[in-house]
Amino acid sequence: MARTAIITLTTDFGLNDHFIGAMKGVILEIAPEAQIIDISHAVQPFDILDGALTVSQAYSYFPSGTVHMVIVDPGVGTARRPVIMTGDRHVFVAPDNGVLSLIYDREERISVRHVTAEHYFLQPRSNTFHARDIFSPVAAFLAKGVDPDRFGEEISDYVRFGAPRPKPVDEHTLRGVVLKVDRFGNLITNITPQDAPQLFDATPPAFKIAIGTKAQATRMCTSYAEGAPGEVFGILGSMGFLEVASNRGSALQLLGAGKGSEVNIVMEGR
Repeated sequence: MARTAIITLTTDFGLNDHFIGAMKGVILEIAPEAQIIDISHAVQPFDILDGALTVSQAYSYFPSGTVHMVIVDPGVGTARRPVIMTGDRHVFVAPDNGVLSLIYDREERISVRHVTAEHYFLQPRSNTFHARDIFSPVAAFLAKGVDPDRFGEEISDYVRFGAPRPKPVDEHTLRGVVLKVDRFGNLITNITPQDAPQLFDATPPAFKIAIGTKAQATRMCTSYAEGAPGEVFGILGSMGFLEVASNRGSALQLLGAGKGSEVNIVMEGR
């Protein structure tokens, strides 16, 4: 039995307006058998990096052949291109503004096409709602089995950016940044175990994680519940990055820090 086509949606549209409903209506008119899954509609508005992080953390858990539509599109209505990216197991539909950059980094083999076949678009086409009029029908036709090469020519000059990387300040200090703050107030940094292996040892040397203007974390925990009430600590989160967190509390509020805040890990040695 053929597997039901899956289309995922990742946007910064929120849920207060009609946008998501209209997109789903377009998809189901073209591909009524499609199963539509919402990854998130709470990407920070206009924040391409946040959109890239969101979809990069979720897409690989879906079955092969899933079509992922990623719409964080501050350039809607301009000359920025709509693209289809085909990876090893998944297909992506998005504006060519770098929102697929972390997918480009993870996939071994990719093909990116500029979508120019306008007969797949809704007509008339709004200059302010390409998610409905361009991306939704393209995703639906892909889910129906239309080959990506029918939509346009392959390109190599697609937009991509490198996520910020931590940098050593001196032999004891590594400087990173908060990439994201989740719903619980956990501060998700760009620091991985490969960047600071000693920090993630079972018995790390003395250290401090300095962030914001208030208290500093001096302990790593293996679960959120391990932290004491009101304590701020480090933890390896499910995204694979160092998080600064608090047990049943908000590190965001406790530290007076947030997205974009500088993070300094100071290793004091053994």
